[in-house]
Amino acid sequence: MNEDDSPLTRLVDKTFSQWETLLDQYRFPLQAHEVGIVQSVSSGIATVSGLFGVRLDELIEFPSGLLGIAFNLDAEEIGVILLGDSEQVQAGDKVYRLGRILDVPVGEPLLGRVVDGLGRPIDNKGELKTDERWPTERQSRGIMERDPVEVPLQTGLKVIDALIPVGRGQRELIVGDRQIGKTAIAVDTILNQQNQNVICIYCAIGQRGAAVAKVIDRLRQYKAMDYTVVVVAPGESPPGLKYITPYAATTIGEYFRDQGRDVLIVYDDLTQHAWAYRELSLLLRRPPGREAYPGDIFYIHSRLLERATHLREEFGGGSLTALPIVETQAQNISAYIPTNLISITDGQIYLSPNLFQQGILPAVDVGKSVSRVGGKTQLSAYRRVASDLRLSYSQFQEVEVFARFGTRLDEQTRHTLERGRRVREVLKQKESKSLTPAEQVAILFAVNHGLFDDISLDQIQLAQTQVQNIMNGELSPMRDAIEAGNSLSDEDIETLSKALKQATEQLKQENCHD
Repeated sequence: MNEDDSPLTRLVDKTFSQWETLLDQYRFPLQAHEVGIVQSVSSGIATVSGLFGVRLDELIEFPSGLLGIAFNLDAEEIGVILLGDSEQVQAGDKVYRLGRILDVPVGEPLLGRVVDGLGRPIDNKGELKTDERWPTERQSRGIMERDPVEVPLQTGLKVIDALIPVGRGQRELIVGDRQIGKTAIAVDTILNQQNQNVICIYCAIGQRGAAVAKVIDRLRQYKAMDYTVVVVAPGESPPGLKYITPYAATTIGEYFRDQGRDVLIVYDDLTQHAWAYRELSLLLRRPPGREAYPGDIFYIHSRLLERATHLREEFGGGSLTALPIVETQAQNISAYIPTNLISITDGQIYLSPNLFQQGILPAVDVGKSVSRVGGKTQLSAYRRVASDLRLSYSQFQEVEVFARFGTRLDEQTRHTLERGRRVREVLKQKESKSLTPAEQVAILFAVNHGLFDDISLDQIQLAQTQVQNIMNGELSPMRDAIEAGNSLSDEDIETLSKALKQATEQLKQENCHD
């Protein structure tokens, strides 16, 4: 018998083959890793050498697990934006390339949660269980993928829905001095999306923790967290986290938009975002320009807000509506950052400190506010009953200024003043007291057609309540038609006028008896 065919030889060959199979399973291909060294650390940034193959915006990992973004690519070293506490990094630390850009988790599990700019939950409700992660920096959709903005996004506020309408897919700036109700308007808009099949995202950038907690508590109180995601970078966060937070929030919104859903995102506020970017740029020794902002300050906001759009049906038909907020100093609407954002967006809602001090809330200055999409997004009923309201209200404001000088006024001018005062009273609205489109149309019809002219100013709110009750009672079929987008016929106008006249007459009689 041949020795090569002996049982011992066959056993050895079989054992050797088995060992080779096992070794193949645990054999890993060799990979080259670039290792960099931290040269210096400042508040929010680090300088690293040795990563010669790194790409712009690539993620860098530090020994503590802290992440950074490659931002400056110089010949000998790179400037890295730190996405966490810079005290965790020391000169001499080794750093590694991750070979990918920053991404965040997306999906349905985010609804009702509070996360930071990296998608990490900060609401003590456990970890997020999502299957997908999308990059924070995504290219905006091309012009051929977009549809015109034609569907209204109801805010529930009469002064906006009637005079400065916002459409789904629009970018409408909210601008004004601090503490005059900018956030209140945005939050009221979120609350009004209940049962409207609109996903909402509230992105807080550089806000005080107490202010953000108050907003979250209000959203929970009105059960708005069921359809809302809150993305937060508090005021004490490092500037790098403030910088990436609005892009992460937009990516979360784009996930729902690409599923064919309508999304509303509020950026509160982009002034803090611009300040964080200026701080990073100065630390990285980028050349400063006007007001020490870097030359690309316009680009960081334009590439963010361009992602808001209404898609065509073949691309899903979803929409992403942006309500960026920007703060002005001493009513200076022509400052650098506000004018940049005004030129990027499709209109602005300007809040006046003078109106706020007079108790006219929301303090929207109709004359300085504009919607470049305009009436195209309004329900037909608004155009029928309030098409000339903006012009007449502006005329009233001009006449009121002259009337303060004690000049003698003719009958028509006094009538304009009395009507205008009632319009202003009607446009006042308490926080969290949103109105349906039908209620708004009925109230605006009443004041615009003189049904409130003989009612004293202190009774206007009571008259509005009666109008609301009529629309939700005997005129409920008309209410449903208005909210379905149908136009009001002449017969509808006559029926509405008759019902409201009876209500106002009854109110005037009750006042006479009192």
